[in-house]
Amino acid sequence: MSFRRNNLRQHHDEVDTGPLNDILFILLMFFLMISTLANPNVIKMSVPRATSDTKTKQSVVVSVDKDKNIYVGARLIPSDSLESALRQYINEGDSVKPAVVINADSVAHWGEIVRVMKVARRLGASTSATVTGNE
Repeated sequence: MSFRRNNLRQHHDEVDTGPLNDILFILLMFFLMISTLANPNVIKMSVPRATSDTKTKQSVVVSVDKDKNIYVGARLIPSDSLESALRQYINEGDSVKPAVVINADSVAHWGEIVRVMKVARRLGASTSATVTGNE
C-alpha cells in the first residue's frame, strides 16, 4: 500500500476574497444613500447678528526708566500729566477693556510703577508690568 505524500503537501486551502470587495462596496453605497435621505428633527434657532464692527483690544505701552522718566509710547511726558496722556489712549466708554503694558527698568522706582498702575486702573484699563535690565 503506497500513499502519495507529495500530493498532500502541495494542496493549499484559500479563501476567495474577490466577492467580499463587491459586497462591501454595495453596503457602503447603501448606507451613504440612506444617510442623505434621513432628516433628523432639528431645532431651528435664530442666531444673533452683530450690528457694529468688532473692536480690537487696544494696548498702550508705558515705560519707566531709572531716572523716573515716564514714556507713553515713544513720547516723554511730565510726571504730573500722566493721567491726561493715558486718557488720550483710553476711552472710558468703550466696551472693550484696554490694556496698559508697563515696561520698567530693573532699577526703576517701584513707587512710579505702582502709580502708573493706579492711574491706568482708575481709567478702566487692565495692567501688566515687565521688568527689563542688565543682570
